[in-house]
Amino acid sequence: MLTPQDDLIGHQLPTTFDQLDNSDLAWMERLWYTGHPVPGGDIIFDIGLGYHPNRNVMDAFAGVAVAGKQFNFRVSRRARPDPLTTTIGPLSIKVIEGLKHHRLTLADNDSGIRFDIEFHATMNPHEETAHLRRRDGRVTENMARAQQMGRYTGWLEYDGKRIELGNDWLGQRDHSWGVRSEMRTDESAPPLTFYPPFFYCWTTVQFKDRGLVIFFKERSPGDLIYISGEEVFTTGSKVSTRNQLTDVSHEVKWLSDPLGQNMESAVFHCRFADGRQKSVQVRTLPTRYFLKGGLYGGLDGWFHGDDKGKGVFTAHETWDLSDPATRKKVRTLADQVIEVRDGDEVGYGIIEYGVGKGYSKYPEVQEHPPI
Repeated sequence: MLTPQDDLIGHQLPTTFDQLDNSDLAWMERLWYTGHPVPGGDIIFDIGLGYHPNRNVMDAFAGVAVAGKQFNFRVSRRARPDPLTTTIGPLSIKVIEGLKHHRLTLADNDSGIRFDIEFHATMNPHEETAHLRRRDGRVTENMARAQQMGRYTGWLEYDGKRIELGNDWLGQRDHSWGVRSEMRTDESAPPLTFYPPFFYCWTTVQFKDRGLVIFFKERSPGDLIYISGEEVFTTGSKVSTRNQLTDVSHEVKWLSDPLGQNMESAVFHCRFADGRQKSVQVRTLPTRYFLKGGLYGGLDGWFHGDDKGKGVFTAHETWDLSDPATRKKVRTLADQVIEVRDGDEVGYGIIEYGVGKGYSKYPEVQEHPPI
């Protein structure tokens, strides 16, 4: 069917923009944003939208985490007859100027979360190394993704409070599309995804005039099965392949947290394509948004791309993160605010991580699920 996008240049197929070149149900496109004030890092928001064209579904989430609590909102609709408009009920994401300026809004709803937030890019985007994976000959993942750092302005409401977002609000966003591997970690709806031994870590950090992206997955220390990263510079500056990350090693300290994997600090030793080496010191800040609130891995039987019926379907809840049952449900995958030192410079960003059982380092946290 024709949509307004069909008036734009950029078609890849001899059909309309709402058509794909395959029928894999795992094909999806996702917009994702997170922001936090610095240097405190005492609050973080996460916002995301997923388009599942072969499932005829568009879903989204928004949430806020503060010390000990997380507030969640989720929404879903059938994509057609309006498959490419990134609005679902009260939540809307609009790209005002590509790679520069986006607007995120959430109108009145039962969760108590509302916002009108604008993302302003400060750094050139990082285009990740291609994600291509096969299992028993079948393609299980074939996707592209890029992320970009910036600042946020606007306002945010949650739990009866209103916050104005000023120049101290930093953050990052990403955009991914393609076949994405299945992730099922909702214990209420087996089967669960099996994970072999691994260490996974994704980090973005923003300094005054540059940023750093570190993303890797290992089967064992030094056995990288995926690496992507880059030192990025202010928007519009010249991009060079010399700044691509080519190798990384790590030492991590963990908090003694009986409720889950919880990083205290880390040192990443990075090597770049031009031969430069540097070590950056990471200190985690207490606040993190658990991505279960956005359906990552599924929640209470609801997974990304599920058809929730006609009309607009919403759900919301508030989590007490000191409650052991809640922490067991939300598992490990989270966006955690960090402070990073690189020489004399201090920057801020987020980190995601997880250690799978059987990985030869960090046995002290492997009693808890990695994702």
